[in-house]
Amino acid sequence: MDMDKAGVIKFRHCGKHIYCFFVPEYCPVCRESLSSRTRRLEEAPVSIPNPFINGHKVTSSFLVKPTKGTFLRNMHSFTVPLCVWGFLPGVVYNYNEAGVCRDEHGWEQSVSIPLVQPDMYSLINQWDRYLEQFSSTDMWDPQRYEEHEHNCYTYALTFINCLLATQGKRQLTKSDFTEKFVLPRTRRASRYITLYQEISHKSFYIVDSSQREEDSYV
Repeated sequence: MDMDKAGVIKFRHCGKHIYCFFVPEYCPVCRESLSSRTRRLEEAPVSIPNPFINGHKVTSSFLVKPTKGTFLRNMHSFTVPLCVWGFLPGVVYNYNEAGVCRDEHGWEQSVSIPLVQPDMYSLINQWDRYLEQFSSTDMWDPQRYEEHEHNCYTYALTFINCLLATQGKRQLTKSDFTEKFVLPRTRRASRYITLYQEISHKSFYIVDSSQREEDSYV
């Protein structure tokens, strides 16, 4: 099985939430057969939404991915992400020591933070032109890259603030943007990674069904 593509499912049995990649023949807690047609509706398996998407299939979004590999295979890299953009379908703009890159692959497993409402037609139509003009300035030359102060996050946030300025809106600080937009998505991704890791190692992740849903796979 390709573990990066395995979907996580959850079902309830004998007072437990049981997470796994497929429903087993027998309950791993009580060993009762799970093939009974009399199973109650609330015990039916449900899919857990995967927080990772193919960044080459989204537009006008802020993307996060590990520095190397994928979230599910390189879990410790999650704390040091690269932050990039997906605007043109299939093309992801990002900034590193090589300057502005326009990647057509490599972002197939990303956390995506949409930046534009679907009804903002004018901005969507001009987005590619704005981004290309912004990326072509000498501010993003390779020699100006600095890992901590002038990096991909700086590139992304500066572009966001340029767009906000044209709309007469308040600009965002790094902490504002991180707290409001990035952390909610990455926290959800982190919970999913923890869940996925537990199942990969033990085949199942089992918790009391009395736990709050948002805590049940932390």
